[in-house]
Amino acid sequence: MSGALALVGGGEWQPGCDFDVELLGASGGTEVLVLPTAAAYEHPERAVAAAATWFESFGGVVRGLDVLQRADALDPAKAAEVRAARFVYLSGGSPLHLRSVLKETAVWDSLVAAWDDGAVVAGSSAGAMVLCDPMVDPRGGAFTVGLGLVVNLAVLAHAEADVARDHVHHRTLELASPGMPVAAITERTALVRDPGGAWSAAGAGTVRIFVDRVEAGLDALPG
Repeated sequence: MSGALALVGGGEWQPGCDFDVELLGASGGTEVLVLPTAAAYEHPERAVAAAATWFESFGGVVRGLDVLQRADALDPAKAAEVRAARFVYLSGGSPLHLRSVLKETAVWDSLVAAWDDGAVVAGSSAGAMVLCDPMVDPRGGAFTVGLGLVVNLAVLAHAEADVARDHVHHRTLELASPGMPVAAITERTALVRDPGGAWSAAGAGTVRIFVDRVEAGLDALPG
């Protein structure tokens, strides 16, 4: 049975993200392996430091893994570290860079295998977007190919604005395939899938699900 999955709308590792306590507990351990891949050009060490400060506040230990370029994602040693992890967290940053680094690599295969074996996986902002397929293209709100840990679901991160009125988000809803849910997730908020396939919302903000441009419930999400 696969592990828990958390799709976070951004603003990770700060007050309001209390769902991280439950995710750490679900992992069965205390270590969180943070991949700051999406922040490769935005001081990735700062992302790891922020995660360390946050998780230490409730007994977690963070270890960063520098999978910053494609060569890193092809490294068998780094892939082995991901495969052995019980909680893998993908930071925010650039979803396009994150996808290009991880797609069809040993590290990505190891992440999928770890999740299939019960490890917890979380992604924030870019991390949440890329874990789904299709993925929302941040350059204009259209769709592109994601990595597909979850299929037939797209994530709109940082969805603080009225989704129906925001120009880019409105375009995403207009272009979504018939029947495909789009999750608009605010910062410091997570859409969480438990190992049994049930979805719930947690954190400081809101999760809104849209199907065919109409707001729907969590039961519209893929199992």
